Amino acid sequence: METIRWAQSSAFYYLLLVLALLALYAYTEKKSIQRLSAGFGQKVARYLSQSLSLNRRRGQILLQALALVLIIIALARPQAGEGQQEIKSEGIEMIILADVSDSMLAEDVKPSRLEQMKIELSKLLDLMPGNKIGMIAFAGSSALLSPLTTDPNALRMYIESLDTTAVSSQGTHFELALSFAEEAFAKGGVTQQGDVRSTRVVLVASDGEDQEKGALELAKKLSDSGIKIYTMAYGTEKGGAIPVRDPGGNMIGYKRDASGQPVLTQVRGDFLRSLAQAGDGTFYFADFNGTHLREFVAAVDALEKSQFQSNFMTQYEEKFTWPLLVGLILLMWSFFISDRRSSKERWRSKYEIEASYAEK
Repeated sequence: METIRWAQSSAFYYLLLVLALLALYAYTEKKSIQRLSAGFGQKVARYLSQSLSLNRRRGQILLQALALVLIIIALARPQAGEGQQEIKSEGIEMIILADVSDSMLAEDVKPSRLEQMKIELSKLLDLMPGNKIGMIAFAGSSALLSPLTTDPNALRMYIESLDTTAVSSQGTHFELALSFAEEAFAKGGVTQQGDVRSTRVVLVASDGEDQEKGALELAKKLSDSGIKIYTMAYGTEKGGAIPVRDPGGNMIGYKRDASGQPVLTQVRGDFLRSLAQAGDGTFYFADFNGTHLREFVAAVDALEKSQFQSNFMTQYEEKFTWPLLVGLILLMWSFFISDRRSSKERWRSKYEIEASYAEK
């Protein structure tokens, strides 16, 4: 005999509501009869209610209550049987290097380079389900915000928190950021041994400012070890000034150099392109409403996938359909039950009332 389990057992609390409705009906019926008898007298009250069948009405109410009980049983989701299904998780391992330097606050793209990057990285998570993704914020220093994980909700939370205060020093130190990515792969990725090797990707989201030669050399080294580097540029070649805001978020001016002139920051696409070439990847320019995200996802999808883990999920067969179907049928049936007496019953009732008057 199959064991029944309840996936939503909390639905049984609704049975208390059914009992409360039945009690309310019984109380209301009793009070109505007492009020009618008190106002007109018992015999007149019987005469006035001769067309009403309390038994039919009670039967209708009980049928509706039974229908609700069956619907509640269906809501509790009875399940029977048990089976094991193997769930395999496949994809790539990717570290996102998110630039949070002051230059990313420039508003040459709206609402700003940083905000555009955050919006697009969040979209990227929806386009890349099932992959293991980590997050590093970098500027003059770097900080690992999230190790490699398959949980998009956790990653989305870290993306929302990206800010220029996420790191301890400003600037744009690509070499240090790439070193952090290499370390994150070593600590949280699939062990690279023998035939078991995972495809690894680094996505650098930045405006490309403050380049150093050491980053290109390290990118080439990572490429030789099997880590591909893709870059995505945010900003415009025309550039823009860097706004300065007070603690309340109100703009109070622009960042200025030693001579007092506003600092103009421009996207450095040439460096980001060189970085991608050194890392055996591809460079993308983040145009508004562009296709760069889908092009990047297509390029990554073409890479060889790795199996991260194989889990077994217990499967149960749902049994809620029958109680739900019977409950709905009984509920509809109850609507067609009339609480009026038939003609024969009304005449019999009328005769009994008149006979009782005659006896008096």
